[in-house]
Amino acid sequence: MKSGSLVPRLPLVAVLVALVMLASGCVSPSQTPAQKRQGIIEMKNEVLEDLYRIKPDVRAQMAKASGYGVFSNAKIHWLLASVGGGYGMVVDNSTGRATYMKMGELGVGPGIGLKDFRVVMVFHNPRSLDHFIQKGWVFGGNADAAAKAGGQGAAVGIEEIAGNVTVYQLTESGLALQATIKGAKFWVDTSLN
Repeated sequence: MKSGSLVPRLPLVAVLVALVMLASGCVSPSQTPAQKRQGIIEMKNEVLEDLYRIKPDVRAQMAKASGYGVFSNAKIHWLLASVGGGYGMVVDNSTGRATYMKMGELGVGPGIGLKDFRVVMVFHNPRSLDHFIQKGWVFGGNADAAAKAGGQGAAVGIEEIAGNVTVYQLTESGLALQATIKGAKFWVDTSLN
């Protein structure tokens, strides 16, 4: 076996995957569904406050939209692969109904880093909102270009997934150096709905 093989790195990769899984858990597994939902609502409110402070015009955009989603995600990028997981909720503005969801992400591309970030999706029409809740799958390419927000150490980036969905990504623990082609899967959390 060559000294530069991937075998010595496997334990590190396992640790990184375990860290993502721990960081992406919204609450303790011992909490009730009502407590988990409350934790997600608190996360949503905090993320929206941060986004409105950084980019106030988003409040008006969201008020006119069919709905929005807010997700918390942690992602590990190690060499040529990335893995992430998270949780969140989608709100239908016409009914006020919340749908609690989970997310997972896999990517391929060069980079190293741990990124804890929040995503806000604005659905500009009912069809895009319904499609996301029912199908949930989003593919995207990401080169991680984000601007610092007022020297606060936070950053916000914008990625257009499709013509009827705008995505805002906020980071807190720093920016990862990466360029990935990723697949993110969002699905309804049946234990919370």
